[in-house]
Amino acid sequence: MARAAAIWDPAQYLRFAGERLRPALDLLAQVPLDAPARVVDLGCGAGNVTAILRQRFPDADVVGVDGSAAMLEKARATVPDCRFEQGDFFQWQPAEPLDLIYTNAALQWVDRHETLFPRLLSLLAPGGVLAVQMPAMHATPLRQIPYDLARVPPWSEHLRGVTSAPAILSELEYWDLLRPRVATLDMWQTTYMHALSGEHAVMEWASGSSLRAFLDRLPEALKQPFGLAYSEAARPHYPRRADGSTLLPFQRLFMVARV
Repeated sequence: MARAAAIWDPAQYLRFAGERLRPALDLLAQVPLDAPARVVDLGCGAGNVTAILRQRFPDADVVGVDGSAAMLEKARATVPDCRFEQGDFFQWQPAEPLDLIYTNAALQWVDRHETLFPRLLSLLAPGGVLAVQMPAMHATPLRQIPYDLARVPPWSEHLRGVTSAPAILSELEYWDLLRPRVATLDMWQTTYMHALSGEHAVMEWASGSSLRAFLDRLPEALKQPFGLAYSEAARPHYPRRADGSTLLPFQRLFMVARV
């Protein structure tokens, strides 16, 4: 099935900037490099993590790469002292081998990881590092509810064939794919318990990421009803707690590979 290209809304995505930033920092803390010369933030989005990479490696040439023109426009305004380029993960090519490819919550949006990950390793200089963080949420209600809604009227007329991020590989599959190609490999998983607020907290979270492909395909009159239907379907899986917050358990997979 064809995957619809999402029209990213930086403002909606950044509503949960704090929650989305924590795993980015956890990944960066495990990068075993002191002074890389060439750093790429692959899937840089609005540039909030690119700015942190610039602070962490002040002498490096830091480049942000993303496929979304809207995100890159925001990034250029946010981090004017970094370069940003629009590019496809399978096509973008650096001018020189890289010391660090850092990619936070980006590679899960594309498939063919069996091809993509070896390609990214090939772009590294000797001793270079590929640092990856991806949500591992494809089997959860958060990600499955839009597909359930898309199969029934009135949504089905507009959402036939629409998909969001594909399922990622298993932890063991990534290990078997990467370990023969690298000198060292560190992998781990973390489940973050995000305490969200608001009547439609989970829907608001998803509207900044995995719901985009569905909302973008719907006519304007159906966008809000679809969001409300998603919220109602999500409520039994993510009920509000006694203090009014909604807990969203969010599992993420981390990999730090050095060639």
